[in-house]
Amino acid sequence: MSSETKIEFQKKEFSPKVKSIGLILFIIGLVLISAGYFVSPARMAYNNIIGLTFIISIVVGSLFFVSIEYLSGAVWSTPFRRIAEFFTYGVYLIPVILIPVLFNLHDIFHWTHPEVVNSNKILKEKAPYLNINFFLIRVIGFIIIWILFQKLISRNSEKQDLTKEQSLTSRNVKLSAIFIPLFAITLSFTAIDFLMSLEPHWFSTIFGVYYFSGTVLASLAAITIVVIYLNENGYLVKGLSQDHYYSLGALMFAFTNFWAYIAFSQFLLIWYANLPEETFWFLQRWEGSWMIYSIGLIIVRFVIPYFGLLTQPSKMDPKRLKIMAGWILFAHLYDLYFLVMPNYSRGGVVFSWFELGFPLFIIGSFILMLFELNKRKNIVAIGDPKLKRGIDFRL
Repeated sequence: MSSETKIEFQKKEFSPKVKSIGLILFIIGLVLISAGYFVSPARMAYNNIIGLTFIISIVVGSLFFVSIEYLSGAVWSTPFRRIAEFFTYGVYLIPVILIPVLFNLHDIFHWTHPEVVNSNKILKEKAPYLNINFFLIRVIGFIIIWILFQKLISRNSEKQDLTKEQSLTSRNVKLSAIFIPLFAITLSFTAIDFLMSLEPHWFSTIFGVYYFSGTVLASLAAITIVVIYLNENGYLVKGLSQDHYYSLGALMFAFTNFWAYIAFSQFLLIWYANLPEETFWFLQRWEGSWMIYSIGLIIVRFVIPYFGLLTQPSKMDPKRLKIMAGWILFAHLYDLYFLVMPNYSRGGVVFSWFELGFPLFIIGSFILMLFELNKRKNIVAIGDPKLKRGIDFRL
C-alpha cells in the first residue's frame, strides 16, 4: 500500500442488538448488586472492591496504552488507538462504583476502627497514612488526575479528526510524558489503598508492580477483543492485517510472563525471609479450599495464557486471540478475588450469585458506553498523521 493510498473508512453504527445485550447485562448486574447489598452488605462490599479495582485496571490501563503510543511514536496501534481512548471514558464510571465502598468502609477495612488502631502498635504507626480523611483525599485526587488527563488527551485526539493539526499530536505527547509518572504513583497507591490495606498488618514493597502487571494485561485483553470484533465486522479502516494483531498478542504474552515474574518474586522473597509479619498473608491463602484456589491461580493466570500465546501463529490468529483475551480478563478477576476475598472468608472459597453482579454490571456498562460513543464520535483517529503508516505496518 503506497503512502498516497486513500484511507478507507466508513462510519457505521453498531447493531441495536449490541445495545440490547449491554442493557440486559447492565440491568441484571444492577439487580444482583442491589440484592447482594440487601442480603449481605459485608460480602457485597468485598465484591465491590473487586469490581472497583477491575474497572480501574481497564480504564486507567487503557489511558496508559494511549499515552505509551504517543510517547513511543508507535504506528502499528494508531488505526485502533481510538478504541483504547473510548475505554478511558469509563473513568466516569469509577466514582459510581466507588460510592458504595465509601458507605461500607467499616465493613471492609480494619484500620477505620479507632478502637482497633489504638490497641495495635503496628496500626497506630500506620495511622498517619491509613486514616479515613487522608484516604478520601488520595482517592478523590487520583480520580481527578485520571479524569483530567483522559479529558485532555481524548479532546485533542478527537479535535484532530476535524482540524488535522500536527500540533495536537505534539500536545498529547507532552501530556503523556506528564501522565506516565502520575500513572505509576496513582496506580501503585490505588493497589495499596484498596487491596493491600485490606490486611493492614501485611506489606509488600512490590505489590504496586504486581497490580500494574495485571492492569496492563486486563486493558490489553479488553482492547484486543473489541478491536478484532470491530475489524472483522468492518467498523475499522480497511487494510488491517494479522501483523497488527501480532503486537497485541505479543504484548499480552510478554505481560503474562512479567506478572509471573513479579508474583514469584514477591512470594520467593517473603518465603526466604520467613518473617511472621509477612508470611501469614500467604499462609491464609493456603488454608482449606484456598489452597486449591491458590494453586489454580498459577494455572489460570500463567500456564494457560502462556501456552495459549506461546507460538507466533497463536499471536496472529484472531480466533485464538479473542479466546485468550477473554481468558485473561477472567484470570484478572480470579486474581483480584484471590487478593480480596480471603479477608472476608478465611475458612475457604465462597462463590455464588453475589460474585456475578459487578462483572455483569461493568461489562454491560462498557458495551453501552462504546455503543453511545460510536454514535457521536469516530471510532478511528482519522486525523492522526500516523494513520497511513499504521495501516501500512507490516512485520
